[in-house]
Amino acid sequence: MPILLLAGVAASCGRSDEQPLHPTQASNASAVERRPAGPAPAPASDVTPREVAPEAPPDGADARAAADVLKTYYRLIEAGQYEQAWRLRWESDAGDASDFAAHFGDYAEYHATVGNPSEVQGAAGSSYVEIPVQLYGQMKNGDSFGSAGTVTLRRVNRVPGATAAQRRWRIYTSE
Repeated sequence: MPILLLAGVAASCGRSDEQPLHPTQASNASAVERRPAGPAPAPASDVTPREVAPEAPPDGADARAAADVLKTYYRLIEAGQYEQAWRLRWESDAGDASDFAAHFGDYAEYHATVGNPSEVQGAAGSSYVEIPVQLYGQMKNGDSFGSAGTVTLRRVNRVPGATAAQRRWRIYTSE
């Protein structure tokens, strides 16, 4: 199966250019945990969006805490709770969720499989974790989509002046 582009995540970051995955990203995509097989979810048009209670993003410094934030992010997107998902992105401090939410208007189903996180890396007072992700689903026009890539989460370490919000894992970049 060819590796497709991480269109959903790239577009949600404001990127419109589509580039093939780098070979290291492709190898990360193969490490993604698979969801158990089961009945396909009903198309979004047939389902009333359910409220997904956002889990408080962990303040922990470990990679598992970062992966939990990413899983919550995709659960919120699947449930159509785009504003809450937007708050788990780093750039949410500088903008609103309207463009982010509008991006998902063409999707009938949007799902993600989150892989195992890398080791926590540190630089200049921040910590970073890379996590492979596979996106898949169906567009409202009936076309299926799928893509694979890497999402990087960031948190500010306990440095003078860092706020509680900055010390939580949030989505920083996606490729």
